[in-house]
Amino acid sequence: MTKVTAQLSVSADGFYAGPQFAGDGDWMDSAESAGFFRVTRWVTEAMSWRERQGFAGGEQDTNSAVVAESFEAAGAYVMGRRMADGGEVPWGADPPFRAPVFVVTHRPRQTLLREGGTSFTYVTDGVASAVEQARAVAGGKNVAVAGGGSLVRQVLKAGLLDELELHVVPVVLGTGLRLFDADLDLGDKEAIELTPTRVIHTPQVTHIRYAVDGRAPLVLDDRGSGGGPTVTTN
Repeated sequence: MTKVTAQLSVSADGFYAGPQFAGDGDWMDSAESAGFFRVTRWVTEAMSWRERQGFAGGEQDTNSAVVAESFEAAGAYVMGRRMADGGEVPWGADPPFRAPVFVVTHRPRQTLLREGGTSFTYVTDGVASAVEQARAVAGGKNVAVAGGGSLVRQVLKAGLLDELELHVVPVVLGTGLRLFDADLDLGDKEAIELTPTRVIHTPQVTHIRYAVDGRAPLVLDDRGSGGGPTVTTN
């Protein structure tokens, strides 16, 4: 069954990149870039990621297996325009996706066809439409929300996300682009409940996979007042 999934590497304090780049100068020299490359270092060191990019070397380890698994599970992708624009030149003629990619944007553009089965279709009528179009061509595999973080929040806010995997890196950035922010529009006594379904620990990163259970009210427990379950003994 096709699931809508998302995964993101984050610091221990919840940032997926450094402070947002203002657009002056080279993004590669920015604080946003520095934070992003720190939390994704485990990916770029993985052999499966490097092979997908056409690079040599890398580590054949648990992290590499996690990356390979994510590529294999995706039948289509959804991503934001900023990510698509930023990756267009570095990805080159043969991007690593090898599947249809649907780009959420306000600016129309002709579909881009690339080698290896990758195409970029620009969707101007919202994130729900992009997810639905991706689902239609995923061939029973997952629809992977590739990011960035703002798009992942939009999909989560809309109730479209089935599974979320966080790759938690043991570093504190202190500031930057935070994955979970106030724009989820949760009520004062409302939360999005998650159920952990898998945890894989490595020295570089801890991979935590959650099923997304959806919005639920926050209810105060009895705080030990005696109204909760009781245990009887013989």
